[in-house]
Amino acid sequence: MVSTEAYGTWPSPIDAALTASQDGKPEFVGTVGDEVWWTEPRPAEGGRRALVRRRADGVTGSVLPAPWNPRSRVIEYGGMPWAGAPREEGGPLVVFVHHPDQRLYAYAPDGPDEPWPLTPVSEIGGGLRWVDPQVQLGHGEVWCVLEEFTGESPTDVRRVIAAVPLDGSAAGDRGAVRELTDDRNRFVTGPRLSHDGRRVAWIAWDHPQMPWDGTVVKTAEVTADGTFTGVRPLVGDIDESVVQVEWDRDGSLLFVSDVGGWWELQRIRPDAVTGAVVPTSRLCAVRNEEFGGPLWRIGLRWFQLLDNGLIAVVHGRGTTALGVLDPETGELVDAVGPWTAWSETLAVQGTRVIGIAASPHTSYEVVELDTATGHTRTIGAPHEDAVDPAYYPEPLVRTFTGPGGREIHAHVYPPRHPDRTGPEGELPPYVIWAHGGPTGRTPLVLDLEIAYFTSRGIGVAEVDYGGSTGYGRAYRERLREQWGVVDVEDCAAVALGLAEEGSADRGRLAIRGGSAGGWTTAASLTQTDVYACGAISYPILDLEGWATGETHDFESQYLESLVGPYAEVPERYRERSPVNRTDRLTTPFLLLQGLDDPICPPVQCERFLTAIEGRGIPHAYISFEGEGHGFRRADTVKRALEAELSLYAQAFGVERSDVPRLELRK
Repeated sequence: MVSTEAYGTWPSPIDAALTASQDGKPEFVGTVGDEVWWTEPRPAEGGRRALVRRRADGVTGSVLPAPWNPRSRVIEYGGMPWAGAPREEGGPLVVFVHHPDQRLYAYAPDGPDEPWPLTPVSEIGGGLRWVDPQVQLGHGEVWCVLEEFTGESPTDVRRVIAAVPLDGSAAGDRGAVRELTDDRNRFVTGPRLSHDGRRVAWIAWDHPQMPWDGTVVKTAEVTADGTFTGVRPLVGDIDESVVQVEWDRDGSLLFVSDVGGWWELQRIRPDAVTGAVVPTSRLCAVRNEEFGGPLWRIGLRWFQLLDNGLIAVVHGRGTTALGVLDPETGELVDAVGPWTAWSETLAVQGTRVIGIAASPHTSYEVVELDTATGHTRTIGAPHEDAVDPAYYPEPLVRTFTGPGGREIHAHVYPPRHPDRTGPEGELPPYVIWAHGGPTGRTPLVLDLEIAYFTSRGIGVAEVDYGGSTGYGRAYRERLREQWGVVDVEDCAAVALGLAEEGSADRGRLAIRGGSAGGWTTAASLTQTDVYACGAISYPILDLEGWATGETHDFESQYLESLVGPYAEVPERYRERSPVNRTDRLTTPFLLLQGLDDPICPPVQCERFLTAIEGRGIPHAYISFEGEGHGFRRADTVKRALEAELSLYAQAFGVERSDVPRLELRK
């Protein structure tokens, strides 16, 4: 029997502890011989990642026991942290980056020995870091990206492609690491070796470009001793974003470029002798869809080539699908299944394609497509309903109208409960979710954090504001020099649109976000009167500080495009910063911060709190030891969610006894 109770007061079996236990998703899938490997989160084990292998017989188990934690910190967001290779004797060999010390280790999981270090420790700045390793057994090395700090500042850093001996001789000797490229480019991806072993390609870019602004593909010949020679640029530019390159068996190079306004799959045929190239060609008819995405991490893969000449691709507009492309005919056939979001990681094995995907009713799983039969199946991290699916929200894919008639894409999750409904005439409260990045987007997937609120009678709307990816370069560039304007306007347009159409209570709207979403949340609270409260996590609050040394190298010049050149428009940095607009702040807020965050450091929160001191604004500040940019530990996620719910309950005027009351200071 369905009972009538006020929105926001509904009981729910989806508590914060359950939600925290499900936090995170599998990532970085790959194949090692006839096995499939990937990483998985372990929130209950201090937030570490586990490396998992699925043997040919289907038996699945962890490769590395605790506390081993394969996760890279290169550009702080990391990337592919492991690589494996089958061997004729001794079983597979895996090389991985261990998060606490960022050293490369090698390990033979079928042997008796513990992992052994391959790289040395550096005491300079952030030390030596590695990402996107590729085992080259023929050379007795692992090739990868090296990030080396040269001083104490976060921007005292160089990046090269390097070769590390597999025999461990570099474990105590930096000089034994062989540099394969120079450091004239600020950023590089891992190398991709051609099938004949004679050529190599990688992606490079420099400040102030971000990889979704402009990158260049570089190629070189590889000598018998593994030296790169004849380095030259091939495709790309400061206004063309190439995000992945792979060699085909015929010596051509496949790459994803947005030169046409969308990230599309293309082919180029470089001549190894003369350097001449055949002009690029699209492999698929123009579809106004993305076949790539933002390169926030090193080693992402949106496509993979199969042995039979077909190409597996992740593609879509907003949502994503796994497709199989025939490059000869241009025909693209999508895999059958419920999944609406495929991660930017793919592996192939014979006729099989392995990826990681989720849907509005399932969490992220490791999924296999057999291209010979068209059959799909889950082979790892299978979704299990922790509660009755009747408590899961049902998303609505919406397009709202913003200022000037511009389109704003969003996913709207109305309150949903199998046994409760709101009183007639009462409208539910809604929370606007602003994603991070800001060059990112919200996947259409089951998220227990959303269900945590919707099952209690609080609606959620995820906004892909202007600047989001998945809708072409023009949509992405709406945010150019407009950060703190377009994102704020778009979130407000969705919130007010829901209220005006009678879906949400105008007096009970909230906003939340982390990182860049934390910025949008704080900017919204200090620029508009739309929201009753806001939850701000690990945010940017002071643009001037962030532009002058308070963040890491990767994003240290990001604001040049998001806000404008600091040297030319310093007043814009001051005017838009929430820390300088606290006189306009009147609503309660919750501020959550990891104390080990190198991207959005705690000093930004401290400065903001000082600015509101004595102003009588109800607020709470919770900081977490041992947490960085984004929360990984189960106890942290639990406490943060309960605090957020208590904030909403107080701001929306509802009573909840299932979470500790958040004490709001004035």
